[in-house]
Amino acid sequence: MRALVVEDDPDLNRQLVSALDEAGFAIDTAFDGEEGYFLGDTEPYDVVILDIGLPKMDGISVLEQWRRSERNMPVIILTARDRWSDKVTGMDAGADDYLAKPFHMEELLARIRAQVRRAAGHAKSEIECGPVRLDTKSARVTCDGQVVKLTSHEYRLLAYLMHHNARVVSRTELVEHLYDQDFDRDSNTIEVFIGRLRKKIPTDLIKTVRGLGYRISMEDEG
Repeated sequence: MRALVVEDDPDLNRQLVSALDEAGFAIDTAFDGEEGYFLGDTEPYDVVILDIGLPKMDGISVLEQWRRSERNMPVIILTARDRWSDKVTGMDAGADDYLAKPFHMEELLARIRAQVRRAAGHAKSEIECGPVRLDTKSARVTCDGQVVKLTSHEYRLLAYLMHHNARVVSRTELVEHLYDQDFDRDSNTIEVFIGRLRKKIPTDLIKTVRGLGYRISMEDEG
């Protein structure tokens, strides 16, 4: 999963990046509204954490412009203002959730996980495909009840496929959602990680759809 953090406070920005990294996200960051708007308008994200009180362009304006451009990624707004009117303004602008500062990082992470699941059509924190179970809360993967040890990149790849199970996901989409903006994006690395995953979980779960990409499913190709 790939996240965008738009927060002008350096300490909070760093804390958010650290927490999201530990939760298995690839993260891009911005410290003002103009940079945040540009990234959100040009890059694909699974979730955005957006502060309202930003320099250059406020968070509400950023969000309104994204929605006018039909950028539909889940957006959680952060605000130091605890007035109900600010929350209403944010939700009316197109926010999916909000959190008032100060907040507990675990609560924000829970809200992020919920938004990512809902966007992919999942209601529960655990996603299953055959014998493989992904616990999005603990970032834990099991197969037939046994814990599967994965690297961070292997986990991100499996998590993305399982969030979008039964759908063909192209290599380009995987590269865009698994790596941050500064990563040396080589689609061949996806094939390497797919090969590693197939050695750790039942090989028939991740199917190659020639010319299109990959799909995780219990169904036969037919």
